[in-house]
Amino acid sequence: MLELFDGIRDELQAVEEELRSFVQCSDPLITETSVHLLNAGGKRLRPALSIFGGKFYNFHLEKVLPLAVALELIHMATLVHDDVVDSSLTRRGIPTVKAKWGNSISTHVGTYLFARSLVLISRYEDQPLISRVLSNTSVKMCEGEIQQIAGAFDLGQSFKDYFYRIKRKTALLIAASVQLGAVACGAPAGIHQPLRRYGHFIGMAFQLTDDILDMVADQQQLGKPVGSDLREGIITMPVIYALAESNRRDRLRELVGKTVKDEGEIKEAIDIVRECGAIEYSFKVVRRYVLKAKEQLAGLPGVPARAVLLQAADFIGARKF
Repeated sequence: MLELFDGIRDELQAVEEELRSFVQCSDPLITETSVHLLNAGGKRLRPALSIFGGKFYNFHLEKVLPLAVALELIHMATLVHDDVVDSSLTRRGIPTVKAKWGNSISTHVGTYLFARSLVLISRYEDQPLISRVLSNTSVKMCEGEIQQIAGAFDLGQSFKDYFYRIKRKTALLIAASVQLGAVACGAPAGIHQPLRRYGHFIGMAFQLTDDILDMVADQQQLGKPVGSDLREGIITMPVIYALAESNRRDRLRELVGKTVKDEGEIKEAIDIVRECGAIEYSFKVVRRYVLKAKEQLAGLPGVPARAVLLQAADFIGARKF
Protein backbone atom coordinates (compact mmCIF):
# COMPACT_ATOMS: atom_id res chain seq x y z
CA MET A 1 0.00 0.00 0.00
CA LEU A 2 2.74 2.46 0.94
CA GLU A 3 4.27 2.49 -2.55
CA LEU A 4 0.93 3.69 -3.89
CA PHE A 5 1.42 6.82 -1.79
CA ASP A 6 4.73 7.78 -3.43
CA GLY A 7 3.03 10.55 -5.41
CA ILE A 8 1.87 12.26 -2.20
CA ARG A 9 4.99 11.64 -0.11
CA ASP A 10 5.51 15.35 0.58
CA GLU A 11 1.89 15.81 1.62
CA LEU A 12 2.02 12.81 3.95
CA GLN A 13 5.25 14.11 5.47
CA ALA A 14 3.43 17.36 6.20
CA VAL A 15 0.63 15.36 7.85
CA GLU A 16 3.18 13.48 9.97
CA GLU A 17 4.86 16.68 11.10
CA GLU A 18 1.52 18.29 11.91
CA LEU A 19 0.44 15.21 13.87
CA ARG A 20 3.59 15.29 15.99
CA SER A 21 3.19 18.98 16.60
CA PHE A 22 -0.49 18.75 17.41
CA VAL A 23 -0.22 16.02 20.06
CA GLN A 24 2.31 18.01 22.05
CA CYS A 25 0.85 19.00 25.40
CA SER A 26 1.95 20.77 28.55
CA ASP A 27 1.34 17.47 30.34
CA PRO A 28 4.40 15.27 29.60
CA LEU A 29 2.44 12.04 30.11
CA ILE A 30 -0.11 12.92 27.43
CA THR A 31 2.69 13.86 25.06
CA GLU A 32 4.63 10.67 25.80
CA THR A 33 1.67 8.36 25.25
CA SER A 34 0.56 10.16 22.09
CA VAL A 35 4.06 10.10 20.61
CA HIS A 36 4.31 6.41 21.48
CA LEU A 37 1.23 5.82 19.34
CA LEU A 38 2.67 7.82 16.45
CA ASN A 39 5.96 5.95 16.66
CA ALA A 40 4.07 2.68 16.32
CA GLY A 41 3.58 3.69 12.71
CA GLY A 42 0.59 2.73 10.64
CA LYS A 43 -0.45 3.08 7.04
CA ARG A 44 -1.87 6.63 7.44
CA LEU A 45 -4.54 5.32 5.07
CA ARG A 46 -7.22 7.81 6.05
CA PRO A 47 -5.08 10.94 5.63
CA ALA A 48 -3.80 9.59 2.31
CA LEU A 49 -7.31 8.97 1.06
CA SER A 50 -8.38 12.48 2.06
CA ILE A 51 -5.47 13.89 0.06
CA PHE A 52 -6.33 11.80 -2.97
CA GLY A 53 -9.96 12.91 -2.65
CA GLY A 54 -8.80 16.53 -2.66
CA LYS A 55 -6.75 15.89 -5.82
CA PHE A 56 -9.98 15.56 -7.80
CA TYR A 57 -10.85 19.25 -7.46
CA ASN A 58 -8.74 22.38 -6.98
CA PHE A 59 -6.33 20.75 -4.53
CA HIS A 60 -4.38 22.83 -2.03
CA LEU A 61 -2.69 21.06 0.87
CA GLU A 62 -3.58 23.77 3.38
CA LYS A 63 -7.27 23.07 2.69
CA VAL A 64 -6.94 19.35 3.43
CA LEU A 65 -4.21 19.25 6.09
CA PRO A 66 -6.37 19.92 9.19
CA LEU A 67 -8.86 17.32 7.99
CA ALA A 68 -6.16 14.73 7.28
CA VAL A 69 -4.68 15.15 10.76
CA ALA A 70 -8.13 15.04 12.39
CA LEU A 71 -8.96 11.78 10.59
CA GLU A 72 -5.79 10.12 11.84
CA LEU A 73 -6.42 11.37 15.39
CA ILE A 74 -9.92 9.86 15.31
CA HIS A 75 -8.49 6.58 14.04
CA MET A 76 -5.77 6.58 16.71
CA ALA A 77 -8.36 7.26 19.41
CA THR A 78 -10.38 4.22 18.33
CA LEU A 79 -7.27 2.02 18.38
CA VAL A 80 -6.41 3.05 21.94
CA HIS A 81 -9.95 2.35 23.13
CA ASP A 82 -10.04 -0.96 21.23
CA ASP A 83 -6.86 -2.10 22.95
CA VAL A 84 -8.45 -1.42 26.35
CA VAL A 85 -11.63 -3.30 25.46
CA ASP A 86 -9.71 -6.22 23.92
CA SER A 87 -6.94 -6.25 26.57
CA SER A 88 -4.42 -6.12 23.72
CA LEU A 89 -0.79 -5.95 24.81
CA THR A 90 0.77 -5.47 21.37
CA ARG A 91 -0.18 -3.71 18.16
CA ARG A 92 2.02 -3.78 15.07
CA GLY A 93 4.48 -5.75 17.14
CA ILE A 94 5.05 -3.15 19.86
CA PRO A 95 3.47 -2.67 23.31
CA THR A 96 0.14 -0.86 23.33
CA VAL A 97 -0.56 2.20 25.45
CA LYS A 98 -2.73 -0.11 27.56
CA ALA A 99 0.25 -2.44 28.13
CA LYS A 100 2.62 0.38 29.12
CA TRP A 101 0.34 2.73 31.04
CA GLY A 102 -2.80 0.78 31.95
CA ASN A 103 -6.49 1.08 31.20
CA SER A 104 -7.23 4.38 32.91
CA ILE A 105 -4.51 6.37 31.14
CA SER A 106 -5.31 4.67 27.83
CA THR A 107 -8.99 5.54 28.02
CA HIS A 108 -8.28 9.20 28.70
CA VAL A 109 -5.57 9.40 26.03
CA GLY A 110 -8.04 8.07 23.48
CA THR A 111 -10.59 10.65 24.56
CA TYR A 112 -7.93 13.38 24.43
CA LEU A 113 -6.97 12.48 20.85
CA PHE A 114 -10.60 12.54 19.79
CA ALA A 115 -11.11 15.91 21.46
CA ARG A 116 -8.04 17.28 19.66
CA SER A 117 -9.57 16.18 16.37
CA LEU A 118 -12.60 18.35 17.15
CA VAL A 119 -10.34 21.39 17.42
CA LEU A 120 -9.14 20.79 13.88
CA ILE A 121 -12.59 20.06 12.48
CA SER A 122 -13.86 23.35 13.93
CA ARG A 123 -11.65 25.16 11.41
CA TYR A 124 -14.10 24.22 8.66
CA GLU A 125 -16.89 26.52 9.84
CA ASP A 126 -17.68 27.53 6.28
CA GLN A 127 -18.07 23.88 5.20
CA PRO A 128 -20.67 22.42 7.58
CA LEU A 129 -20.84 19.15 5.63
CA ILE A 130 -17.44 18.20 7.06
CA SER A 131 -18.48 18.47 10.70
CA ARG A 132 -21.86 16.91 9.94
CA VAL A 133 -20.38 13.86 8.24
CA LEU A 134 -17.69 13.34 10.88
CA SER A 135 -20.08 13.75 13.80
CA ASN A 136 -22.52 11.24 12.31
CA THR A 137 -19.64 8.91 11.48
CA SER A 138 -18.30 9.09 15.05
CA VAL A 139 -21.72 8.22 16.49
CA LYS A 140 -22.10 5.24 14.17
CA MET A 141 -18.55 4.04 14.88
CA CYS A 142 -19.45 3.91 18.57
CA GLU A 143 -22.62 2.00 17.73
CA GLY A 144 -20.59 -0.54 15.79
CA GLU A 145 -18.10 -1.04 18.60
CA ILE A 146 -20.86 -1.42 21.18
CA GLN A 147 -22.62 -3.96 18.96
CA GLN A 148 -19.37 -5.91 18.65
CA ILE A 149 -18.96 -6.03 22.42
CA ALA A 150 -22.61 -6.94 22.98
CA GLY A 151 -22.42 -9.65 20.32
CA ALA A 152 -19.29 -11.35 21.65
CA PHE A 153 -19.63 -15.15 21.55
CA ASP A 154 -23.13 -14.84 20.03
CA LEU A 155 -23.28 -17.73 17.57
CA GLY A 156 -26.58 -16.61 16.09
CA GLN A 157 -25.14 -13.68 14.13
CA SER A 158 -25.97 -13.40 10.44
CA PHE A 159 -24.07 -11.90 7.52
CA LYS A 160 -26.40 -8.90 7.83
CA ASP A 161 -25.29 -8.39 11.45
CA TYR A 162 -21.67 -8.67 10.39
CA PHE A 163 -21.96 -6.16 7.55
CA TYR A 164 -23.80 -3.72 9.83
CA ARG A 165 -20.93 -3.93 12.30
CA ILE A 166 -17.98 -3.57 9.92
CA LYS A 167 -19.67 -0.71 8.06
CA ARG A 168 -19.76 1.26 11.31
CA LYS A 169 -16.48 -0.01 12.70
CA THR A 170 -14.33 0.69 9.62
CA ALA A 171 -16.02 1.60 6.35
CA LEU A 172 -17.72 4.83 7.40
CA LEU A 173 -14.51 6.61 8.42
CA ILE A 174 -12.73 5.49 5.25
CA ALA A 175 -15.70 6.69 3.19
CA ALA A 176 -15.66 10.02 5.00
CA SER A 177 -11.92 10.38 4.40
CA VAL A 178 -12.13 10.20 0.61
CA GLN A 179 -15.31 12.26 0.40
CA LEU A 180 -14.29 15.05 2.74
CA GLY A 181 -10.90 15.53 1.14
CA ALA A 182 -12.80 16.53 -1.98
CA VAL A 183 -15.31 18.59 0.02
CA ALA A 184 -12.49 20.52 1.71
CA CYS A 185 -11.28 21.58 -1.74
CA GLY A 186 -14.74 22.72 -2.81
CA ALA A 187 -15.73 19.75 -4.98
CA PRO A 188 -19.41 19.46 -5.98
CA ALA A 189 -21.61 16.51 -5.03
CA GLY A 190 -21.06 14.95 -8.44
CA ILE A 191 -17.47 14.35 -7.37
CA HIS A 192 -17.56 13.87 -3.61
CA GLN A 193 -20.55 11.50 -3.50
CA PRO A 194 -19.03 8.86 -5.83
CA LEU A 195 -15.81 9.19 -3.83
CA ARG A 196 -17.77 8.49 -0.65
CA ARG A 197 -19.28 5.37 -2.19
CA TYR A 198 -15.83 4.28 -3.35
CA GLY A 199 -14.53 4.72 0.20
CA HIS A 200 -17.44 2.75 1.62
CA PHE A 201 -16.77 -0.23 -0.63
CA ILE A 202 -13.01 -0.31 -0.08
CA GLY A 203 -13.61 0.13 3.65
CA MET A 204 -15.84 -2.94 3.69
CA ALA A 205 -13.24 -4.87 1.68
CA PHE A 206 -10.47 -3.66 4.00
CA GLN A 207 -12.15 -4.84 7.20
CA LEU A 208 -13.29 -8.12 5.67
CA THR A 209 -9.72 -8.79 4.52
CA ASP A 210 -8.47 -8.00 8.04
CA ASP A 211 -10.88 -10.57 9.42
CA ILE A 212 -9.75 -13.20 6.90
CA LEU A 213 -6.07 -12.51 7.60
CA ASP A 214 -6.70 -12.99 11.31
CA MET A 215 -7.05 -16.66 10.39
CA VAL A 216 -4.55 -17.14 7.56
CA ALA A 217 -1.64 -14.74 8.09
CA ASP A 218 1.20 -15.35 10.53
CA GLN A 219 1.76 -13.43 13.76
CA GLN A 220 4.78 -11.53 12.44
CA GLN A 221 2.78 -10.22 9.49
CA LEU A 222 -0.25 -9.28 11.59
CA GLY A 223 1.69 -7.71 14.44
CA LYS A 224 -0.68 -9.50 16.83
CA PRO A 225 -1.52 -13.14 17.65
CA VAL A 226 -3.33 -15.12 14.94
CA GLY A 227 -6.91 -15.93 15.91
CA SER A 228 -7.36 -12.81 18.05
CA ASP A 229 -10.99 -12.48 16.98
CA LEU A 230 -11.75 -16.04 18.07
CA ARG A 231 -10.16 -15.39 21.46
CA GLU A 232 -12.32 -12.30 21.95
CA GLY A 233 -15.52 -13.93 20.72
CA ILE A 234 -15.77 -11.68 17.65
CA ILE A 235 -17.79 -13.55 15.04
CA THR A 236 -16.47 -12.73 11.56
CA MET A 237 -17.63 -13.70 8.08
CA PRO A 238 -15.46 -16.84 7.74
CA VAL A 239 -16.83 -18.14 11.04
CA ILE A 240 -20.45 -17.32 10.15
CA TYR A 241 -20.01 -19.19 6.86
CA ALA A 242 -18.37 -22.19 8.56
CA LEU A 243 -21.04 -22.39 11.25
CA ALA A 244 -23.58 -22.83 8.46
CA GLU A 245 -21.63 -24.93 5.97
CA SER A 246 -18.99 -27.02 7.73
CA ASN A 247 -19.71 -30.69 8.37
CA ARG A 248 -17.93 -30.07 11.69
CA ARG A 249 -20.16 -27.13 12.59
CA ASP A 250 -21.21 -28.62 15.94
CA ARG A 251 -17.62 -28.85 17.09
CA LEU A 252 -16.96 -25.35 15.80
CA ARG A 253 -19.94 -24.01 17.75
CA GLU A 254 -18.51 -25.61 20.86
CA LEU A 255 -15.07 -24.08 20.28
CA VAL A 256 -16.21 -20.59 19.25
CA GLY A 257 -18.65 -20.37 22.15
CA LYS A 258 -15.96 -21.02 24.78
CA THR A 259 -15.00 -17.82 26.54
CA VAL A 260 -11.55 -19.21 27.33
CA LYS A 261 -9.67 -21.19 24.68
CA ASP A 262 -6.19 -22.66 24.68
CA GLU A 263 -3.88 -22.49 21.67
CA GLY A 264 -4.86 -25.98 20.54
CA GLU A 265 -8.54 -25.03 20.47
CA ILE A 266 -7.81 -21.85 18.54
CA LYS A 267 -5.89 -23.85 15.95
CA GLU A 268 -8.63 -26.47 15.72
CA ALA A 269 -11.30 -23.82 15.17
CA ILE A 270 -9.21 -22.14 12.45
CA ASP A 271 -8.65 -25.51 10.76
CA ILE A 272 -12.40 -26.17 10.68
CA VAL A 273 -13.04 -22.74 9.17
CA ARG A 274 -10.35 -23.17 6.54
CA GLU A 275 -11.38 -26.72 5.57
CA CYS A 276 -14.93 -25.81 4.54
CA GLY A 277 -14.14 -23.12 1.98
CA ALA A 278 -14.98 -20.18 4.24
CA ILE A 279 -11.78 -18.33 3.40
CA GLU A 280 -12.32 -18.67 -0.36
CA TYR A 281 -15.96 -17.57 -0.01
CA SER A 282 -14.95 -14.52 2.03
CA PHE A 283 -12.32 -13.50 -0.52
CA LYS A 284 -15.01 -13.66 -3.22
CA VAL A 285 -17.04 -11.13 -1.23
CA VAL A 286 -13.93 -8.94 -0.94
CA ARG A 287 -13.50 -9.02 -4.72
CA ARG A 288 -17.14 -7.99 -5.21
CA TYR A 289 -16.63 -4.97 -2.95
CA VAL A 290 -13.44 -4.06 -4.82
CA LEU A 291 -15.29 -4.21 -8.15
CA LYS A 292 -18.08 -2.01 -6.79
CA ALA A 293 -15.51 0.49 -5.52
CA LYS A 294 -13.81 0.73 -8.90
CA GLU A 295 -17.16 1.23 -10.63
CA GLN A 296 -17.71 4.41 -8.59
CA LEU A 297 -14.62 5.99 -10.15
CA ALA A 298 -15.72 5.41 -13.75
CA GLY A 299 -17.46 8.76 -14.20
CA LEU A 300 -14.93 10.90 -12.32
CA PRO A 301 -12.27 13.15 -13.91
CA GLY A 302 -9.27 11.24 -15.25
CA VAL A 303 -6.79 12.87 -12.86
CA PRO A 304 -3.72 10.90 -11.65
CA ALA A 305 -5.43 10.33 -8.29
CA ARG A 306 -8.11 8.28 -10.03
CA ALA A 307 -5.53 5.76 -11.26
CA VAL A 308 -4.05 5.52 -7.76
CA LEU A 309 -7.45 4.87 -6.19
CA LEU A 310 -8.07 2.11 -8.74
CA GLN A 311 -4.74 0.54 -7.78
CA ALA A 312 -5.50 0.96 -4.09
CA ALA A 313 -8.75 -0.98 -4.50
CA ASP A 314 -6.88 -3.80 -6.22
CA PHE A 315 -4.22 -3.80 -3.51
CA ILE A 316 -6.81 -4.09 -0.74
CA GLY A 317 -8.43 -7.02 -2.53
CA ALA A 318 -5.12 -8.85 -2.85
CA ARG A 319 -3.23 -7.89 0.33
CA LYS A 320 -1.70 -10.58 2.48
CA PHE A 321 -1.23 -8.59 5.72
